Amino acid sequence: MKNFILIPAALAVALVTLTGGCSPDKKSGMGSTGVPVLVAQSVKINVPVQIDPPPVGHVTPYSTVTVHSQIQGMISQVHFQEGQEVKKGDLLFTIDPRPEQAALAQARANLARDRAQLENAKIQFDREQKLFNQKLVSQDDYDTSKASMDALQGTMQADEAAVTNAQLNLGYTEIRAPIDGVAGSLQAYAGNVVKAPDDTLLTINQIHPIYVAFAVPEQYLPEIQKEMSEHTLKVEATYQNMTVTPPQGELTFINNTVDESTGTILLKATFPNENSALWPGQFVNVALTLSDLTNAVVVPSPAVQTGQNGEYIYVVKADKTVEEQPVTIGITYHGETVVEKGLKADEMVVTDGQLRLAPGAKANVETNEEGRVQNAETKTNSAPEIE
Repeated sequence: MKNFILIPAALAVALVTLTGGCSPDKKSGMGSTGVPVLVAQSVKINVPVQIDPPPVGHVTPYSTVTVHSQIQGMISQVHFQEGQEVKKGDLLFTIDPRPEQAALAQARANLARDRAQLENAKIQFDREQKLFNQKLVSQDDYDTSKASMDALQGTMQADEAAVTNAQLNLGYTEIRAPIDGVAGSLQAYAGNVVKAPDDTLLTINQIHPIYVAFAVPEQYLPEIQKEMSEHTLKVEATYQNMTVTPPQGELTFINNTVDESTGTILLKATFPNENSALWPGQFVNVALTLSDLTNAVVVPSPAVQTGQNGEYIYVVKADKTVEEQPVTIGITYHGETVVEKGLKADEMVVTDGQLRLAPGAKANVETNEEGRVQNAETKTNSAPEIE
């Protein structure tokens, strides 16, 4: 379990204040004034197991689109504000449409002219065909008439294509948002002449959803792959001065190679980011939950002491005596430690003042009329002596 850490889902620790007053005693060696200590209750909860230390992540857009003009022309109007959220299909820019309108009118006129010429050529060909069947015209006259009609058919098809192209170019005078996202800074303003497709007008970042990219040491890769194949891996992002609930996401990407220079592998988590708490370019602390420890016994980390024989915890027994309890500890995070062996739930453990304690010392826990714990430093009554 090394290299993993925990975040308790909820740890209700009831702090109480314990004082012990005793006369000089051969067993404890304590004076009559007693030892003020703080205690807390061990609890049993489900503990998420996470990577230690938590990696630092980099927020990146879900997608980024650079907007260019597909025709050359002058920007006549800008329809949005910098930094504004835009929806797919929203009108962003208008390019002066008059040149394209004129080109479309010219293409339609050419089409109408050539369509009329084709109709006349068909009439001429029908006449030549009847005369040819009656052997009143030569083969050359017949072939010439047919070739003229075929050429006009091709010309009319080219005219139709020119009309379609002119219609497309006229449509390109309205530049619309290709995705939902947040508009960046303007690169061209009304009155600027843009050149297609070289000039960049705007960059749009999609932030709903959004990615958080982070790297972890390669030794975690087998465990991540194993857990990811069995269930969805939850990811939490936090940052300084956060005023909202930490955003929750899911691990969605494992890179296909390990970075040889750093020995890490790139991961990406997808966050809905509905409240826009995450922003492109932001650095965040990432908590990747691999699995859960079910019904783990947890105590505040200061309760765990280290002696010559290993870790131990001072436990307050029912008769108010203090006992030194050897324990085996597990993962630790945010001031809380899992006790794998040596302690049960709902036991009262000492969290502060252990240096002045000795096994067998007796203490008196008192509460005021409202049931609150009294401060040990303000107690005036003395505890019974230890025999």
